[in-house]
Amino acid sequence: MGDDLLERLRAAVGAPHVLEDPDLRARYETDWTGRWSGRARVVVRPADAGQVAAVLQACLAADAPVIAQGGNTGLVGGGVPRGDGTEVVVSLARLDTVGPVDVSSGDVIVGAGATLARVQEAARAVGWDVGVDLAARDSATIGGMVATNAGGVHVLRYGEMVEQVIGVVAVTMAGEVLGHVPALRKDNSGYHWPALLAGSEGTLALVTDVHLKLVPNLPDRVVALVGLADLDALLAVGGRLRRGLPSLRALEVMFADGVALTHEHNGLPIPLPGPPPVVLLAEVADAAGTRATLLDALGALLDGDPHVLSSAVADDESAAQRLWRTREDHTVAINALGIPHKLDVTLPTAALARFAADVRVLVTTMAPEARLVLFGHVGDGNLHVNILGLDPDDVTVDRAVLELVARLGGSISAEHGIGVAKRAELPLTRTPGEIAAMRAIKAALDPHALLNPGVIFATE
Repeated sequence: MGDDLLERLRAAVGAPHVLEDPDLRARYETDWTGRWSGRARVVVRPADAGQVAAVLQACLAADAPVIAQGGNTGLVGGGVPRGDGTEVVVSLARLDTVGPVDVSSGDVIVGAGATLARVQEAARAVGWDVGVDLAARDSATIGGMVATNAGGVHVLRYGEMVEQVIGVVAVTMAGEVLGHVPALRKDNSGYHWPALLAGSEGTLALVTDVHLKLVPNLPDRVVALVGLADLDALLAVGGRLRRGLPSLRALEVMFADGVALTHEHNGLPIPLPGPPPVVLLAEVADAAGTRATLLDALGALLDGDPHVLSSAVADDESAAQRLWRTREDHTVAINALGIPHKLDVTLPTAALARFAADVRVLVTTMAPEARLVLFGHVGDGNLHVNILGLDPDDVTVDRAVLELVARLGGSISAEHGIGVAKRAELPLTRTPGEIAAMRAIKAALDPHALLNPGVIFATE
């Protein structure tokens, strides 16, 4: 990288926001798991869409590859450098504005670097909320959530990130602007940029601004942990709750080994005796003043159900947060034991129990020394497969797990994306025609293949 590019980058964003020192670059160069890491030539921190355009134009002129990064909470290696120190990391964290919430229409315009937690706080203060929620809410950014089409724990009720987006502004490698904000909720004049960019993982353009549709804030919630004998029993109870509770917002699944690991890590008592083989977390939520009604409705469906071995119900906010820690602390507890191989997959509901059984046999057979922890969003068929004890660079078991997913009619990525971790397995669930079409879109918007090269599909 020549001095000319560095000077152009400094002119675009200001010298303090062009980070060359290795100590300053370090936190941008390794992902949250610690599995994916590389050396960046420089980290650039633009503050608005105009600066992003100037940075990308400078990199294009210098033929410098660009890695887009939000909150660096990704788990598939798509947001950190991977090459030989020639890549420019463009951190969008400074694009963190949160505009005023439109109380009448329930929407807000935010910068791509705004964290989910900040947007939730602004929305809830005036009676609204964000439809997607994640355990990484304090770090995950709205732009990154759009780029990966994040799902989280409320997909059951509100859908994925793309369903929350009214409009976007994004900048191509050539500095051209796609989309606009504010946008209209009904506008079918040509291609829909939010739908195209959601899940594109920074390979087509860098999202700088997002016009979010909000959902009503539901401050009264009741959370239950339910102990069950197996996953088939959990699916039966979950189906009953889905049919009988319009207020249902989350259905999460955990297993005894993961629950024990999590509570060993956080030091809290396990809320259920045992713990039971399988644990269901169910959350219902509604407007203020409905907590007693929610509690009665949930209790009526759980009481006397022959599948239920045990249960713990939280009917106030602090107790609800404690029960949620059983689920949300899984990731931190797993990472505390080493660098995991993390595979998030989706299965048809009818195949979930078979997959959970078969994947345990597969991992035990292929890597007897490994430790497998499963959990996930059972309401939408999404399981997170975490394997500890493998060499970070050995993907043999990963490949076998994803092949199993494909045989059962599932998807190799539910919400984390393909990144670099799964690009070799993309043909398992995408046809040659689909991959060719995706490559054609990439070539149209990034003809020099400089935006996140090697993400989703290998660089040719």
